[in-house]
Amino acid sequence: MIPAFMEIVDTSIANVALPHMQGSLNAGTEEITWVLTSYLISNAIVMPMTGWLARMFGRKRFLISCIILFTMASFLCGLAPNLPSMVLFRIIQGAAGGALIPMSQAIMMESFPPQEGGMAMAIFGIGAMFGPVVGPTLGGWITDNFTWRWIFYINIPVGIIAVIMAKFIIFDPSYLKNREKTTIDYWGLTLLTLGIGSLQVVLDKGQQDDWFNSTFIVTFSIIAVVSLLTFAYVELKHPHPIVNLRLFKNVAFAAGNFIMFMVGFCLYGSVVMLPLFLQTLMGYSATTAGMVMAPGGIASVIVLPLVGFYLQRHDGKKVILAGLLTGALAMYLMRGFTLQCSYWDFVWPRVLLGVALGMIFPPLSRVTLAGIPRVEMGNATGIYNLLRNIGGSVGIALSVTMLSRLSQFYQSNLVGHVNSYNTMTQMHLAGLKQAALAKGLDIATANKTALEIVYRIVRRESGMLAYSYIFWVIGLAFLSIIPLLLLLRKPRYNP
Repeated sequence: MIPAFMEIVDTSIANVALPHMQGSLNAGTEEITWVLTSYLISNAIVMPMTGWLARMFGRKRFLISCIILFTMASFLCGLAPNLPSMVLFRIIQGAAGGALIPMSQAIMMESFPPQEGGMAMAIFGIGAMFGPVVGPTLGGWITDNFTWRWIFYINIPVGIIAVIMAKFIIFDPSYLKNREKTTIDYWGLTLLTLGIGSLQVVLDKGQQDDWFNSTFIVTFSIIAVVSLLTFAYVELKHPHPIVNLRLFKNVAFAAGNFIMFMVGFCLYGSVVMLPLFLQTLMGYSATTAGMVMAPGGIASVIVLPLVGFYLQRHDGKKVILAGLLTGALAMYLMRGFTLQCSYWDFVWPRVLLGVALGMIFPPLSRVTLAGIPRVEMGNATGIYNLLRNIGGSVGIALSVTMLSRLSQFYQSNLVGHVNSYNTMTQMHLAGLKQAALAKGLDIATANKTALEIVYRIVRRESGMLAYSYIFWVIGLAFLSIIPLLLLLRKPRYNP
């Protein structure tokens, strides 16, 4: 679990340090985002290949190699003198980190008896949920008190400990020790790299480049669609594919993966929107916004072992249903946020969302992966985690796009009501002018100040309406998952 925790923390820890990196690496605002994008692209490409790579090299050897490479790349990121070198080292780091979560999850599933798979996923989920809480907080503290380079250096001792533990504790199962030599699926490897890489670029840069009004985005979209469709055809025909898409013949696995895609959509969308709302509209500092987010992660950590114990004797579908309803309730409460809400008004819906996610992840992982043969577990966990991340990228991209478009829409509507013919507007402007004049400003400056204040109010209110709509959409997304639970069957464990 340590390698997975290290990778999860590193995914989010760099976000808060980007402004500090920008000056040190002599990069522009748009250029510096490639520090994140490059990591996500290489991470997403390697993730579905995890099972194939583990069979090719041996899981223990591959895991240790990934930890070492991840640690070395972290050290090099800390030393990076400029943006091109930083992006190169982040690509290496992302590629090494892409296999850590699927392999850790596969090892956890195999280390417990089949009936205790829910507890295994609950234990794994503690690290997965705690990482996003620790990452931004730790990154902000290190950046404020030391230098951003130390957010990469801290991986070195953790990586060394992980290598030592993997060396002496983890062993390859018999089906991986007796692996057969197979031909490398070069076409599958090339198409997967092109398809996933292009898709990640589109999702990360789409809003920034105005989506399909940009030739850059259109080009990468075409490459992604053509590559992924061709990849699916090639893999279904290949005797030893890099990604075994035949696993989707298992209805529970297919349904579970789509549910995980939707849960990723809801999770990442809400987790990005809430701190953005707190900082841009409520004026919260990054630290205070983090204090609103942290209780949700703590709630998940508390709920996860309780869910694990419950799953040892009961079916997980009811827990997933309760989690989805709780998630929808949390988003309904967030939809009711106003600019007059207090700190605790923001905390409790976030806690509810944390409880919901703690109820969803362990049983969903158990039901989705329980029917998969052990020999395919690495492949299955790679697909499962990839779809969660892709769902998250879609959730973030859609939420950010909706925020931009809806803010403009609501602002244009509100401005239509703020004119010289509106009695309320006249009264409000008159009051603001009198307040400005009372401070000793001249008439022209007082008029300008009053109009600026009204404009700021309109912008805040239009932003509030946009966030409210987005939270409502995410709540509906939680509810839309419920019918898919009918496709999840009681786990039938395969050897």
